[in-house]
Amino acid sequence: MRKFLPIAAVALLSLGLAACGGGDDSSDSSSSSSGTVSDADVTAALEKGGDLTVWAWEPTLKQVVTKFQEKYPNVKVNLVNAGTGNDQYTALQNAIAAGKGVPDVAQIEYYALPQFALGKSLTSLAGYGADALKADFTPGPWSSVTSGGTVYGLPMDSGPMALYYNKEVFDKYGIEVPKTWDEYLDAARKLHKADPKAYITNDTGDAGLTTSLIWQAGGKPYTVDGTNVTINFADQGATEFTKVWQQLITEKLIAPISSWSDQWFQGIAGGTIATVATGAWMPANFTSSAPGGSGKWRAAELPQWTAGGTASAENGGSSLAIMDKGTNKELAYGFMKYANDGDGVQIRVDNGAFPATTKQLNDPAFLNTEFKYFGGQKANEIFAKSAQNVVTGWSYLPFQVYSNSIFNDTVGKAYVSSTTLADGLKAWQEQSAKYGTEQGFTVK
Repeated sequence: MRKFLPIAAVALLSLGLAACGGGDDSSDSSSSSSGTVSDADVTAALEKGGDLTVWAWEPTLKQVVTKFQEKYPNVKVNLVNAGTGNDQYTALQNAIAAGKGVPDVAQIEYYALPQFALGKSLTSLAGYGADALKADFTPGPWSSVTSGGTVYGLPMDSGPMALYYNKEVFDKYGIEVPKTWDEYLDAARKLHKADPKAYITNDTGDAGLTTSLIWQAGGKPYTVDGTNVTINFADQGATEFTKVWQQLITEKLIAPISSWSDQWFQGIAGGTIATVATGAWMPANFTSSAPGGSGKWRAAELPQWTAGGTASAENGGSSLAIMDKGTNKELAYGFMKYANDGDGVQIRVDNGAFPATTKQLNDPAFLNTEFKYFGGQKANEIFAKSAQNVVTGWSYLPFQVYSNSIFNDTVGKAYVSSTTLADGLKAWQEQSAKYGTEQGFTVK
């Protein structure tokens, strides 16, 4: 369940440097980044077997590994939880720098994948024919595993966004589900006027939410061409976002509560926080951490920046990627394809994961699943539609991990001081650009 948390930037400095310093030529000869590996080669590797080390924290992979080893008894998968998100990335970078202990396969979130790809730490999947799998996945996740026109991972899950709202609160105060963000602003005013203790949502500054909403608005603040990077938070998408969100902040219509805190879940359960805009992976968190809201909440399509629009965006999600310094790469690709584009996908969905594959998203059994928390609503229909409507063309920075770590020191000030969101985004842009330049990128 994706949370955008700060990372100790120092741990990843060498990753940025590697991206611009030519990297290490010592990759083993089994690397297939420039060669061609056929399906027959992969099948032969699976039948021959061997040891495979996978670093991942996603819980449903445990069941996938069990079934995979039953199908391929000569393969021994060592599934290691080296930490969640940033903790794993630090351990992964330490192993890369040391030149030993690097896993064959690693779980890497979409926003972090470009940093590892440009750092020459991942194996290009072009030689494995991965490009032919594009139609198997929804547009957002597929775009997120592609860097510089090359596929570096296979999507494992996705976070197409939806607006979760407390129907009981909306009905009590006669509030319609907003179709646009302007209507959302009006709903925020109406709710807070009717009950000063109630807020349309919470926000204390979240890099993931901010970039996702700018993404939905058609913004493309990051343009990446190798080591040439452009950062522009004055584009139309960012402008649309700041126009509405600044009013919510200025008029004190947002609860000053951090997401994932106990107070946040209490607000969700008790009705003082009326909406949450986030990814399709969220329902399990409602059930486990805000059980008091069961039956009161529903899912809806995201409000639109333009009336009549259908645009959506991703919030969260991970890939599996083959490490360049790993061994048994054909075996690694076979496991990765099984887990993310084979039988493993349904195993993970059956255990609560939200897929990135079109097959599962179009499956009537999946779409007709009723959510008790949402009063029996078939919420997957909304999530699947959102997945199809994710705006294409989004890019993350090749040093996004660092950039997100300074979000609260820049944009976050707009939530606690007289700094405007526009000024906060400008400061974020400038500090991110400064860091990128220091790492050897050409930043405009």
